[in-house]
Parts: sequence; C-alpha cells; structure tokens
Amino acid sequence: MKDINIFCFGFGQVAKNFIKKLSVEQYNINLSATSRSESSKKTFKGINYNSYLFNRDNFDQNLVVKLKEADHILVSIPPENQEDLVIKNFSKFIESSKVKWITYLSATSIYGDHKGEWVNENSKTNPISNNGIARLKAENAWFSLEKNKKIPIQIFRLSGIYSNEKNILIRLKSGGVKLINKKNHFFSRIHVDDISNILFKSLSKFKSGEIYNLSDDKPSTSEEVTLFGAKILNIENIEKIEVDQIKSEMLKNFYNESKKVSNKKMKSYFDYNLKFPSYIEGLNHISCNFI
Repeated sequence: MKDINIFCFGFGQVAKNFIKKLSVEQYNINLSATSRSESSKKTFKGINYNSYLFNRDNFDQNLVVKLKEADHILVSIPPENQEDLVIKNFSKFIESSKVKWITYLSATSIYGDHKGEWVNENSKTNPISNNGIARLKAENAWFSLEKNKKIPIQIFRLSGIYSNEKNILIRLKSGGVKLINKKNHFFSRIHVDDISNILFKSLSKFKSGEIYNLSDDKPSTSEEVTLFGAKILNIENIEKIEVDQIKSEMLKNFYNESKKVSNKKMKSYFDYNLKFPSYIEGLNHISCNFI
C-alpha cells in the first residue's frame, strides 16, 4: 500500500473523484482540503480528513501546517477578480513545503475563439472571456513559481466537465433545456472519471513545467449532444432559440468561442485510453447505471 499526503485547494467533483480513485487503488491517504465555510473534521468515502476555512484572503492558520507537510497538492480553485488566491496567499509556504507534485486545473477557455478549428498545447492563447483571461494569468503565475523557485508544477487544461451526477440527461429530465441555433459551433468535453484517471497516471509520470489538454476524442456541437440525450430519454420537440435569446450571460459567452481541443499529447504521454471516448459512451453509461 502506497502512502500519499495530499492537500486539495477546493474539494469539488474533480478532487473528490481523484480521492476515490486513490482509494480504489489502495493508497493510504492523508487528506486535507479547503472549504469556503468553517473548518471542521469530515469523512469522505471512509476517509477522515481536515477541512480548513479558506475564503478569499481569510483562512485558518492551521491550514499552513498541513500544507507544508503535503507531498502532493491539487489546485482546483478558480481565480477571483483576475487573481489566483492560492498563489497570493500561500506561495511562500509552498516554496518551503515538501511538495513533489502540484497540479493546477486550468481550462480550455484560455484558447479563446479558433473558429471551430483544432487547438493543441502549442496553439495561440487568446482568451476573450473574463474567466479565460483570469485562467491564463493564473497559469503564468504558477509557471513563474515553477521556473523561479523550482517548484514541481504541471497544468491540466480541462474541457467541459460532465459526470454521473452532472450531465445533459439530468438537465433534460428536470426540464428547461433548449437547443441553441448555431451550426458548426464546437465544444469539447470530458468525463470526470477520465480526469481522475489521468491525475492518477501523472503520479508516476510527472514532468514539471508541462501543459496537457484534457478532452475526449469527439468535439461536438451542443445541439448534437442534447439531441442524443433526448433520444435516450425519448424526449421530443425541444424548443430551439437563437444565441441572443440566451438569458445566462455565462452561457451566452460560451457561444463566443468555438474550437476542437486536441487530446493527442495527453493520450500519448500518459499512454491512456479514454474510459469514455465521447459523449456517446459517457451518456449511455450514465443512462444505464444512474438515470
């Protein structure tokens, strides 16, 4: 049984799924994580852990002790106000820690709009959304730490995440899903299980200073995915609207960008075959097991 002392900045679906993967692989897990509410002792999947308050610039000082003891750090907290709060508050402690593996979870929004063409890790980064601009700024800050302080850091640029708990099938069942009338507007996505598997693979194949796109094999339009989900659920006559009719500004911003995200580097370097190569396998699995 291998030991791992891991500190998770943020404990959402990706971090939790990764911890589940470590447990399945029979790791002895010493886990600490952050919470936007009060500090407390918690249990996750039979693992007792400490959850420490970290809300913007306010944090539990006991967090620092655990952070310095960690040999692995997973950062899934997004930037706020164009600033990476983990680097702002904890970079000096990370510099003096025992860490040998830091993974920063970024997003493919850093590429901006590529008119539906393929992008890879060497493509031009030209973010147009506030989130994308902030993510790229955070990436640069992490790699500055890697370069100047010799801190071991890799960056995963995540495509749109779906999971057994959060997916188009559940949204369709709850109602309110609309088709967006915009042809040839491509998005990439990835199931959270594949993210966890790649995180696990990187424990033994870590290379500091590298960036990897995490996406499945089939970039697709939102309409294509929605109609496939509707077919599974036998739902007909979904309302179609124009982009300018979208009420959510965040969702509307998604339609300012179209690209197909290449996963060739990820699959090659980690020698990985996707559990869910596309939304087809992913949604069929969810339908058969969770809906």
